[in-house]
Amino acid sequence: MIVLLDFSLTEISRVAWRIAVAESLREQADLAEALRCHRQKIVERWVKYALSSYQSPDFFLREGDPFANPIGGAMRQAFDRLLPLLAQKPERLEFSEILRQFVQIRAVQGLVPSQALAPIYAVKHILRDILAADKERAALVANLYDFDFAVDIAALAAFDMYMESRERLYATRLAELKSGRHILTDGGCPSKTLHPVGDDG
Repeated sequence: MIVLLDFSLTEISRVAWRIAVAESLREQADLAEALRCHRQKIVERWVKYALSSYQSPDFFLREGDPFANPIGGAMRQAFDRLLPLLAQKPERLEFSEILRQFVQIRAVQGLVPSQALAPIYAVKHILRDILAADKERAALVANLYDFDFAVDIAALAAFDMYMESRERLYATRLAELKSGRHILTDGGCPSKTLHPVGDDG
């Protein structure tokens, strides 16, 4: 009798586990579908938030040519590729490959990490606002733990790349100062942004 009871409890545990897995997969599929449905709206709001820290955000938002607008183009491309990935369980390397250009652009602008990488976290709030306004998918707002965790992993990967980029820029700047090349390169070299200047520029 005890053996049968243990067996029954084991079977119940297995069934419960299978149900939990099935529910998790269903929610993951529902979220992926929601991201596909609202992809353009989410990406546009995400890019708009990221560009709001610049002095001329309207230009970056209007200009669609990636050659005339490399900053806006890099952000739009990165966020558009990143968004569907956040509904899955990707490897950290995948995030790094997608965010590399975005991070490198932010690194040469002399921003502190919190300023440079804050836009990555913004998608959490953007998605919740958009889902809350969608009556068919509003219930998903309460089940975004995995999505939030994926955003955090993406941000950590971006932070590592940001620090690596800053270290390379400092090394480049130091080499310029030692060799005297800074006299020639300070006019337009991105590493000039690492040189401290006064309030008057």
